[in-house]
Amino acid sequence: MANVSHPRGDITSHPDAPEMQARYARMLGGRDVALVDGPVFLLGLYCAVSPWILHFTTSQPSLVAHNLIVGIAIGLLALGFTRAPERMYGLSWAMCAIGVWMIISPWIVGTSPDAGVIWNNAVIGALALILGMVCAGTAARSAPRRP
Repeated sequence: MANVSHPRGDITSHPDAPEMQARYARMLGGRDVALVDGPVFLLGLYCAVSPWILHFTTSQPSLVAHNLIVGIAIGLLALGFTRAPERMYGLSWAMCAIGVWMIISPWIVGTSPDAGVIWNNAVIGALALILGMVCAGTAARSAPRRP
């Protein structure tokens, strides 16, 4: 019987090795903000659970659903940044828009919010805005230049 298993070892002799290395380098070329993906995900997670952490579930029921939905959206953006960075970093401006929205949402969605709710959403919004600008700036800097 023929031995069809490949011996484990060095892949440099593989005929497709240079192409795989070039593809890997191209893929990681836009990953300058890989350290931002984790904080964006954690920000989305905190935004989603913040109504229960700060106990404003009974005083602001509309903001509970709002923060949950926006937190899930931020988390999904973070997962997209991680899984398909070359496609998703164009949506980093959406993070900036979500940040601005989170800052003004207590007065639009909520009803007479207290200081804790305002500060919570303002901090989440400011962090989302900053992280979105970092992602957008890095994506714009690493984009290929057109002549």
